[in-house]
Order: sequence, then structure tokens, then C-alpha cells
Amino acid sequence: APGLKWPIWDCSRRLSLSIAQHLGAKSGNRLPAQSSGVVFENATKDFLESTFLNLESLRPGHWNVKVIQGRDALALAEFEQYGHLSDISEALKEHRQLKAILGNEYVISPDIVIARGLVDDALLNENKRIVDGTTAKLASIRQVNGGRPILHASISCKWTIRSDRSQNSRSEALNLIRSRKGRVPHIAIVTGEPLPSRIASVALGTGDIDCVYHFALNELQHAVSILGQSEAQDLLDIMIEGKRLKDISDLPLDLAT
Repeated sequence: APGLKWPIWDCSRRLSLSIAQHLGAKSGNRLPAQSSGVVFENATKDFLESTFLNLESLRPGHWNVKVIQGRDALALAEFEQYGHLSDISEALKEHRQLKAILGNEYVISPDIVIARGLVDDALLNENKRIVDGTTAKLASIRQVNGGRPILHASISCKWTIRSDRSQNSRSEALNLIRSRKGRVPHIAIVTGEPLPSRIASVALGTGDIDCVYHFALNELQHAVSILGQSEAQDLLDIMIEGKRLKDISDLPLDLAT
């Protein structure tokens, strides 16, 4: 009934069941929590490879989508904007007292990254001579300059959002912004969390995360509407209308802009 207050765990279960039914999911054994997260990451990566990588008309170039294995603390050091992080790590090993000052703020480990490869001068000059041996010697995109691949996007995957860890993604996003040398990559969260209140804990506000993307937003909207929770409905509407929450189908196109 409208306005009825369900316990939070019951709301989550009811919303999840409704989403699963609308997606045509079959019943089966529940995966361990950590396994669910890995499956979700790989499914998100596969989705991006089959969509974003086919938007060559919008974003030509050599792209790579990959999952960061083992939560490597220096995984981003292989990219142009964050290559200096390896130098920081080495400095901390030699001067341990610096760790008390810097802490772990330089440690950033996203779940999925999208990187753009560097470009040969022949391609840059294909239609008109743009570069030569005396120009653009510091441009990151030029292969001849010997740089690293450019980080285009950092994506955090959250199958569910724990209330006690909801700010981890925000902290990582802020570290990405503060620690880079160069432009900020796209910073997004992809989630399967059914509770609007927990989604809001990472979606509302600006300045860190570009947007939160739900793997089944249309189904979530339907589930919330039939649950009869006016507060949850209002919160969901605020996030969607405020462009803080979108469907995962929007993500490849947003990454191409």
C-alpha cells in the first residue's frame, strides 16, 4: 500500500526480486559476495567492449578496456596522467617518513579502465600536415614523444553498495582528480544496487563522480513504482532528473563525448 514503511532489508529483497523477474532471470544458487563482484566487473567490461569500441565514428582511435586485476595500487602508473605515481611509491620506500605526510592518497585502484593508445605521426598528418620534428614535442598523444597510453575512463563497479563503504568510490574519484598530471578521465560508477537511498549516497552531489549508471534502471524504476514507497520514488526521480543516475546503456555514448 502507498506510504507503507518496509524494513530496509525487505525493500532491498522486494526490489531485487522485481528486477530479476523483469529481466527474466532464472533461479539458482547464490554466488559468494566476492564472486558476484568479479562476475559483475567482467560483464561490465564485456558490455563496454561490445558497445564503446564500436563507436569509432564518434571516437576513432586505438582503445583498450580492461579489468584491473588484484587491485594493484600502482595500476594507474602505466597511464600518461599518472606515470609519476611510481616515482612517489619509490620515494616513499626510500624515505618512510614521507608516508606519514602523504598517507595512501596516491593509491588509486579502479575496477575497469579504458585507455587510448598513442598515435603515429603518419595518421596525424593523413589529411593535412599538422606535426613535424620541430612541433608538438610534448603532446601526449604523439607516439614519437614516447609517452604512455592515455587514461580515458576509470569505472568503479559496485554490484551492491554497502552503507559503511559508500564513500570509498568518492574518495578514489577525488584522488584521481587531485593526483593527475593532465586532463581528468571520465569517472563513473556502475552498480546493481536496488535501494535508491544507497545509490543516492554516491550519486548525489557533484565535483567527484561524473555519474552513476544502473545496470537495469528501467526495471528499477518499475520495481520502485509498484513497491509503494513514496520517499524511494521521490529520491529516484531526483537522481534521474538531476542527471546523477542513468541507465548503463547511456554509458558508452557518454564516454564517447
